[in-house]
Amino acid sequence: MNKAEIDQKVRESLPFSHRWHNRFHLEMPFGLINDPNGLIFHQNEYHIFFQWNPLGCEHKNKSWGHVRTRDFIHYTRPELALWPSDPQDKDGCYSGCAYADGRALHVIYTGNAKDEAGTRSSCQRLGTLQPDGTIRKDAILIPEPPQGYTAHFRDPYRFRRGGKNYLVVGSQTTEKRGCVLLYGEQPEGWQFLGELHTRLGTFGYMWECPNMLQFGDHDVLLFCPQGIKEEEFKYQNRYSCGYITGHFSPSARELMHGRFHELDKGFDFYAPQVFRHEGRNILLGWMGMPDCDEDYPTAEYGWQYTLTMPRTLTLRQGQIYAQPARELEALRIEDSTQELSAQQERHISASLPEGAEILLDIDLGEITQLHFDLLYGLEKLRLTYDRKTQVMTIDRRGMKYGGRGLRTFRLFAEEHLALHLFVDKTAIEGFFQHGERTASLLVFPEKNILPELSIEADAPMENLTGQIWQLDNIKFNR
Repeated sequence: MNKAEIDQKVRESLPFSHRWHNRFHLEMPFGLINDPNGLIFHQNEYHIFFQWNPLGCEHKNKSWGHVRTRDFIHYTRPELALWPSDPQDKDGCYSGCAYADGRALHVIYTGNAKDEAGTRSSCQRLGTLQPDGTIRKDAILIPEPPQGYTAHFRDPYRFRRGGKNYLVVGSQTTEKRGCVLLYGEQPEGWQFLGELHTRLGTFGYMWECPNMLQFGDHDVLLFCPQGIKEEEFKYQNRYSCGYITGHFSPSARELMHGRFHELDKGFDFYAPQVFRHEGRNILLGWMGMPDCDEDYPTAEYGWQYTLTMPRTLTLRQGQIYAQPARELEALRIEDSTQELSAQQERHISASLPEGAEILLDIDLGEITQLHFDLLYGLEKLRLTYDRKTQVMTIDRRGMKYGGRGLRTFRLFAEEHLALHLFVDKTAIEGFFQHGERTASLLVFPEKNILPELSIEADAPMENLTGQIWQLDNIKFNR
C-alpha cells in the first residue's frame, strides 16, 4: 500500500461532490470506513483514527485513517496512518486504542493474519505515531489469545484504575461464548488476569469493541455482543451495541452490574469508542452494520459508511444519556434560523435546508399518536410516537434505496415530547427526551431534492415550539 499515492488521491477527491456525501458527518471520499479507533486528545488536538480500506468497498485491507481537529468542525485532511505490511497483520490492522506518554502518542491495535488454510491468528501490538503521519509498528504486546479462547481476540481498550493500567480485549471462548478478557500492565509486560466476570452468562457468541468507562463512582462496560436473539423492542439489528453499569473490582476481575442497555435504537450504529477529556466522555460510532453491505448503495460510487457526530455521554440513575457535542453548535449558519410555533394545531410543516438541525418541544395535550415525516418527494421516512403504548417507531419502508424496515423502542413521554434531529444528506441522528434515547440511521433519497418536515397528530397539539437551522459543512483545511 502506497501512503503517498493514497494521500494524494484524498487531496484530489476533496471537497465532496456526490449528492449522497454528507455535509457534517466524517466520512471518506473513497473506500470503506468503519470502527473509530484511537480516540484521544493530545497536544491540544483531538486525534480520530478509524478503520479504512482505501482500496475498495470490501471488508479487506483494513488500515487506519487519521484526522486531527481542535473543534470538531475544522479537520486536517484524512491520511493513511497504518496498514497491513508484515506477517503479524497482513490480513488487517484491526481496531484499537491510543494513549499518550509525554509528547509521544502510542496506539495498541489488533494484528490479524491467516495462513494458507484460512486459519486466523491475532495479536495485540504497540505502535507510535511519527512526525510524517505514519504509525511505527513496535513490539507485539500480546502474541496470541490465552488458552481456552479462539483467535477472535481483538479491539484492545486501555484504561486506568487505582494508579494502574489495564486492557480489555473482545474475545470468544472455544465454546463460542462472547466475553471480555482483562490484562494488567506490569514492568515485564502485559499480564493476563483472566476473564472479566459479569452476570450476563451466555450472551452472544462474540463480544467486540469493549470500552471500560468511568462516570464518577460508577464503571460502565460498553461492548458489542454478536448473536443476541431479537426481542420485542430490543436487539433488532443484526448485531447489538450496549452497556452494563456498576462497580469494577480489578482484584476480583469482576463488574457488579445491572441489566444490559442498548446504546442506540437506530438501524445503523455499531462499534463506538469513547474517550475522556476535561470531564467529558465523548463518543464516536460507526454508522453502519457488519454483514449488511447491501443496505448501503454508495458502494456503487466508490465509498461506503460514515461516522456519527461526536456525542457527550452522561450517566443518570444507571442509564447513559447522549447529547451532540456542544462544539457542533458552531455549524449553525448565521441567519438561517426558522422558528416553529403552533397552538391547538393538528398539522405543521416546514421546508428543510440542505443539512438541517431540528429542535422540537411539544406539549401533547390529548394526542395519542404523533407522526414526524421527512418527505423526499414521493419517498418518506416516518417517526411515529404512540402515547398509549409509549412506543416510538422508525419506519424506513417508504424509501426506495438502501436498507428499509422498522425499528421500535420504548419511550416515556407523559405530557411532553422533546425531539432533536440532525438531517444530513444521508445520515440522520435523533436524540429523544433530551438524550434518554438516540437513534442513528442512513437514508438514500432517489431524487436530489430538499426534504420537507411534516408533523401531524390525531388531536390538536397543545403547544409546539421549535427551531430549524441550516448546518454548514465540516472543513478539511489543515
